[in-house]
Amino acid sequence: MYEFYQLLTIAGVFLYWLIIAGISIRVVAKRRSIGVSLAWLMIIYIVPLGGAFAYLLFGELNLGKKRAVRAELMFKPYGEWFKKLYEYRQYRPHVASLYGQPISAICEKQIGIPALADNHLTLCSETYEILSNLIEDIEQAQETILLEFYIWHPGGRADDVAEALINSAERGVKVRLLLDAAGSRHFFKSPWPKLMKKSGIEVISALQVSPFRMFFRRLDLRLHRKIVVIDNKIAYTGSMNLVDPKYFNQDAGVGEWIDVMVRITGTSVPVLNSIHAWDWEVETNERFLPEQPKCLSHEDSEITDLVQVIPSGPGMREEVIHRVLLQSIYQASKSIVITTPYFVPSDNLHMALIIAAQRNVKVDLIVPDKNDSLMVEWASRAFFSELLEAGVNIHRFEGGLLHTKSVVIDSNHCLIGTVNWDMRSLWLNFEVTLAVDNLGFTQKLEQVQQDYLKNCNQLCAEQWQKRSLPSRAAERIFYLFSPLL
Repeated sequence: MYEFYQLLTIAGVFLYWLIIAGISIRVVAKRRSIGVSLAWLMIIYIVPLGGAFAYLLFGELNLGKKRAVRAELMFKPYGEWFKKLYEYRQYRPHVASLYGQPISAICEKQIGIPALADNHLTLCSETYEILSNLIEDIEQAQETILLEFYIWHPGGRADDVAEALINSAERGVKVRLLLDAAGSRHFFKSPWPKLMKKSGIEVISALQVSPFRMFFRRLDLRLHRKIVVIDNKIAYTGSMNLVDPKYFNQDAGVGEWIDVMVRITGTSVPVLNSIHAWDWEVETNERFLPEQPKCLSHEDSEITDLVQVIPSGPGMREEVIHRVLLQSIYQASKSIVITTPYFVPSDNLHMALIIAAQRNVKVDLIVPDKNDSLMVEWASRAFFSELLEAGVNIHRFEGGLLHTKSVVIDSNHCLIGTVNWDMRSLWLNFEVTLAVDNLGFTQKLEQVQQDYLKNCNQLCAEQWQKRSLPSRAAERIFYLFSPLL
């Protein structure tokens, strides 16, 4: 009997070693960034079986077999749709600025979507202005209203949007609503889905979370885009979820969320429509590719805002937004202003900011003073010392949870959309951002950023070095997990 237990122990140890070795080899074979690989290896060895199980659930970008196959089949028809955009007069790469040209080149090669002219962009930085404008456009819709959000939280003006959608559906407008299952869980528990479906609105819960599904796809993939398209003529995108900040997340102790949205008319609206169509088809297998933009002659219009629509996410080409961010930082010669609620950058982005500051580019990073994610807050602080030492100005916004995701380069070119400066946004979530090559719009966004700065407390490098030992320890602990946040 003793020999039997001895053999059983040896077999168990060998099996344990085999599992750990196999998963370790798989982690290394994926050839991701060294930080991500080391973080996973650390988890696997510190919490052996739990870490191995966690890696199988969350370690790889597994969209699920059904969705992955569907996305693969979609590349050809969507690629052909995007390819037609190059034939239009609005494709004018030679009129792009020195900032816009390399970004457009990256996007054309990576995702096949060109930057297009003949757009009109309106920057909306007040929540109630955004919701009022959206309701007004919904009420005037004639044919279709398409919405896609990470969070829809009932209450306040968000309910007014719901009522406007129901009224539009009842007068014959086709309404499709695509919401992330986890982010919008409060909405799906409310009476609104039933009321909407009763009026003819199609309501789809994307990326549903359940224990059964965890064996077939990664559970923490999230639909983080915010897109509204009305009649294929008007679009909205930006950082704001469909929430009234006075009714949303009030118990988090971070204040009201501060956001911006961009209202767009013109050539890029059908492109945003196609991104919604992609997400809808991945989830439902129903195809609603929009009509192409109208091809206007030289006499009919002038070259206005040049916009590059940049989507990213599982099933799409990898790292495109990450590469655009890096390119934007590298080409800055005077100034960089960044606003983001969650700052846990990749090693490459972290070093790019340090190098920018060291070559005398004025770098301003604006983050919330209080964050609704404790892990992100502490991991974020771990990057501050090197940034401050290099000369980066770090500002902590005290007027609420600053949720705006924006980058302004040299007061000339800007990026604005749904993308946070963290691994989740850059590699996991379905995201969309706009690269805007228009001086007037960029200056308006810059003014919004300057208004944020008036309500900020700037970190002092000397004072930062005096923070407590427990704080330093917490930073280092969460820093080890930063590639996984």
